[in-house]
Amino acid sequence: MLQKLELDLERFFTYLFIAIGGLLASFSVACVLIPNDAIDYGTAGIAIIVSKLTGFNLSLCVFVIFLPFLIASAFVLGKTFVIRASWGAAVYTIGLAVFEDIPFELNTEHFLAVCFGGAILGIGLSLILKNGGCIDGSEILANIILRVIADKTGRNYSMTTILIGFNMCVYIAVFLLIDRDAALMSLLVYVVATAIIDHFTERFEAIKQVTIITKNPDVIVDELMQSLNKTCTMIDSKGAIAGENTTLICYVTYFELIKVREIISRNKGSFSTVSTVEEILR
Repeated sequence: MLQKLELDLERFFTYLFIAIGGLLASFSVACVLIPNDAIDYGTAGIAIIVSKLTGFNLSLCVFVIFLPFLIASAFVLGKTFVIRASWGAAVYTIGLAVFEDIPFELNTEHFLAVCFGGAILGIGLSLILKNGGCIDGSEILANIILRVIADKTGRNYSMTTILIGFNMCVYIAVFLLIDRDAALMSLLVYVVATAIIDHFTERFEAIKQVTIITKNPDVIVDELMQSLNKTCTMIDSKGAIAGENTTLICYVTYFELIKVREIISRNKGSFSTVSTVEEILR
C-alpha cells in the first residue's frame, strides 16, 4: 500500500512538473520571443515560421507539425514516453493558445527581452526533459535516426550533430523567409536556452552510460534486448555486504533512460548509476 502511494505521488509530481515546464515554455514563446522578433527552435520554430507566413493559428501549427513525430515515437521510445510527451505537448499547445490572447509587454530592449525569454524557455524545457517528456519533434527524430544507426551498425552516437543540423536549417529558413534580425535573435534564444538545458539535464543530447549492479543480470539483459535492442557488458563483481553480483554497463540515449529505469525498478535489489559519455572510441 505504501509503495503504491509513493509511486502515485511520484507520477503526480512528474506530470505536474511537465505541465509547469509546458506553461513556462509557451509563455516564453507567445509573450516574450515572438513579440520581440525571435522564435523557438526545433519543430516549434518551423510551426512559428508557417504561422507567420500563412496567418494560421500558432497553436494549431505547433500541434499539426509535432503530431507525426509523436506518433513515430510510439514505435521507438515506448508507451511511457508517448504519454508524457503527449501531456507536455497538450499543455504547451493550450498554453500558446491562452497566452497569445494575454497582453504582455517587456519595456526593455530586444536583446535583453530575448535573453530573458530564452532563459524562461530553457527552464521550461529542462523541467519537461528531466521528467521524461518532450515537446520538440527534432529530438524525437534524432532518437529515431540514432536507433536505426544502432540497429544497423551496433554503434552509439550522441544527438548533438543531428540537432545542430536540424536547427541550422530552421535558422536558415528564418533568415531567408522572414528577416536577418529575426534569425540572429532566434539564434540567441537557442544559445541561451540550450545552455540552461545542458546545465540542468547534464547534456541530454549526449550518450548516457548506465552502470547496473544486480544479482539478476540475465533478466535485465533480456529486457534491455527486447525493449531497446541494447546489449550490455557483463562484469563479475563482489560487494562487501551483498556478496557476489554482476555489473552491467550499457549505453543509451537520454529518452531511453525512462525505459531503463522501469526495467531496474522491476528488478528489486538492483541499483544503477548514470553518467554522461563524451565519446565512444572504437
